[in-house]
Order: sequence, then C-alpha cells, then structure tokens
Amino acid sequence: MKKRASSSQELSAEAAAPMLAALGSLPRLAVFRTLLRAGHEGMNVTELQTATALPASTLKHHLAALVGTGLVAQLRNGREVVCTARFEQIHHLSAFLLRECCLDAGASADKAAMARC
Repeated sequence: MKKRASSSQELSAEAAAPMLAALGSLPRLAVFRTLLRAGHEGMNVTELQTATALPASTLKHHLAALVGTGLVAQLRNGREVVCTARFEQIHHLSAFLLRECCLDAGASADKAAMARC
C-alpha cells in the first residue's frame, strides 16, 4: 500500500480510535452534532440539555467522554459551563479518515473521483 507523507499535525490511529469510539454512541453523537450546529460560540450545559433532551447526569457522562477524547472543550464562565466542538480536532479526524482514500484504486480509477478524496 502506498503511503502519503504525513505532517506533524496528522492524527495517529491510536489518537483517532478513541475519538471514533466516542462518536459511536447515539446519544454522544447527538450531543456532538448539536455542538457542531452551535458553531464556535458553543452552548452552555443547560441549553445543551434542553436541545438534546438528555437527563443532566446522562449528559454529564457523555460530555466527559467527548471532552476526554479532545472532541469537545468546556470553559467555565462564572457558574456557567460552555461546551464547544473542537473544530481543529474534527478537521484532523476527517483528514485521518481520508488520508489514504483511493490510494489502491490503481491507474484505471476515475481521476475526478480520486480528486474528491
């Protein structure tokens, strides 16, 4: 298999696996997608709980998993905790998933399709 040159910012499989595992839970995926929609401003935990309809203890559990993998950041602002998706990490994870896309497609592969990878 051909390898593409890697940069120092590319994720390793060891770093990507926990992120992908964290997103493998439907409630976590819902929390994460809600934060993606919120953009760089993020949402406070109360807003996030309302948007996802998850009980507070369940939301706390899922947020801990997402924060632990680096996909979500939390910032305390007084008594409020604001959660944001870490877009840089998401870009690194996407790049990891696509890094070797179409490498083994061969010479007969549609060049336009390979360019989309």
